[in-house]
Amino acid sequence: MNRVMKKDIHPTNYKLVVFEDLNNGTRILTRSTVNSEETTKWEDGNTYPLVKVHISSSSHPFFTGEERIVDIEGRVDKFKARAEAAAKARAERSVKKPRPSANKTETKKLGR
Repeated sequence: MNRVMKKDIHPTNYKLVVFEDLNNGTRILTRSTVNSEETTKWEDGNTYPLVKVHISSSSHPFFTGEERIVDIEGRVDKFKARAEAAAKARAERSVKKPRPSANKTETKKLGR
């Protein structure tokens, strides 16, 4: 069996890019094909495109050995708000008294 690698399947537009971890501010200069509108000045005095990431190997608990909750998007707050709204709705439903139906009133009027 003759296995030949496919040609021209890998990108050729690599450039130096700075990735910044928003959790702890760690910055990494590496080659990437990602495009970014933002730029930043690196330690060597040159300006490079900047890509901001929410989590990287410098802040991920698997790599750091720390156990902590990373809640960038406010998921815990959203969950608590939904739970509170549901409890309030349940309480309001249990307080409401059922209205007498029109049929029962008419039945009493007719003497049945």
